[in-house]
Amino acid sequence: MNRNRRPILVLAVGVLLVAAVSCGRSAEPADRSARSGGSGTTSLAASAAGTAAPGHCAGTIGDREVDEVRVPAGATCTLDGTVVDGNVSLAHGATLRARNVDVDGDVEAEGAEYVELRAGSRIGGNVQVDTGGAVMVTDSVIDGDLELEQNRGAIAVQHTHVRGNLAADENRGPATIEHNDVGGDLTCEANGPAPSVTDNDVSGNQEDQCAR
Repeated sequence: MNRNRRPILVLAVGVLLVAAVSCGRSAEPADRSARSGGSGTTSLAASAAGTAAPGHCAGTIGDREVDEVRVPAGATCTLDGTVVDGNVSLAHGATLRARNVDVDGDVEAEGAEYVELRAGSRIGGNVQVDTGGAVMVTDSVIDGDLELEQNRGAIAVQHTHVRGNLAADENRGPATIEHNDVGGDLTCEANGPAPSVTDNDVSGNQEDQCAR
């Protein structure tokens, strides 16, 4: 009798083990989904407060790397130690406050309310701010050109290395351009009032309102 019961007992134990393993595997994907919020990827919106979609910034992005940054109309974006592999672009009425950022591409703003680049920021391309409000560029490096045109607010460009040209044209707010290194030309035309231009090291020409 004992010899006949052993095979039956072993078989029953084996069935229970198989059932337990199968249940554990079927529950695992649901558990992973719960841990990741139902998605296998992490978006910019999930990791940066105030963002609405990947690439869109309406809050703060800190010390991390992103592909690009787009600031929606009327929004304020703060970049603090951020590395941007592409461009930073601002829509109408947007505000950008960037400190110690590293942008491989351009910074482009048309009709923006305020643009600030400071505290060791580096821009690998051009910075173009047109038909907007106030602009502050201090203690930064711009590998391309810096173009400021038809802005209505105060402009300050100070202690910045512009490897290309620096142009400030047809602006309507007070402008200060001082203590900068410019690898190309420094030109200022049709600004009202005329900008205050002092102690700039310019490799090219200084023309019009920015003439020596």
